[in-house]
Amino acid sequence: MANLVLDAIRNRRSVRAYKQEPIPRNIIKKIIEAGNQAPCMARQEKGVLFQPWRFVVVEDPEFKHKLFQTALPAWKGFFESIKETDPDNYNKIMNIYNKMGEPKDMIYYSAPVILFVIGPADDPNPISCALACENIMLAACSLGVGSCYVGFGSLVRSNTEIKQALELKENERIYGPILLGYPKDMPETNSLRWKKKEPIIKWI
Repeated sequence: MANLVLDAIRNRRSVRAYKQEPIPRNIIKKIIEAGNQAPCMARQEKGVLFQPWRFVVVEDPEFKHKLFQTALPAWKGFFESIKETDPDNYNKIMNIYNKMGEPKDMIYYSAPVILFVIGPADDPNPISCALACENIMLAACSLGVGSCYVGFGSLVRSNTEIKQALELKENERIYGPILLGYPKDMPETNSLRWKKKEPIIKWI
């Protein structure tokens, strides 16, 4: 029996090559709303559930370039460190890099949209924002939009201008960012995804 939710879970891939085609705002809003519907360990305020997350949508090319330049040193340091310690991963990354057109953006992959999921750094239940991120990526897949969670993309706090634009407070952290865009080609050719092992299950 067909199941659209299970299909989205099975078909989701981390997309690292995007068409330079804007995503309609109504589609972006649907994807964010899916994140907003994630379960959360939160309190109620005046009868309304308080969710710990907020979202910042980045579409501006100049600001995206600023994000890239700020996060690039951390990425370069990591990339050089795995050349000897993890040659398989290094070669996979180099394969993507060599196939990539200009500009060679190995952090945000020139995605049309960079979606920041921001929440409290001292949240005793940080899983809530992680669940919102997962909802976002599954919703994107179901709508034909590619996505990719990029940890290096969050390393931008050193830039005061970026912090101000994101309205990033000292007691907040970035749980994304998540890239969004229409896939340029089959995700498998631009993915670091390995074949999943069978789940380890104990029945009691």
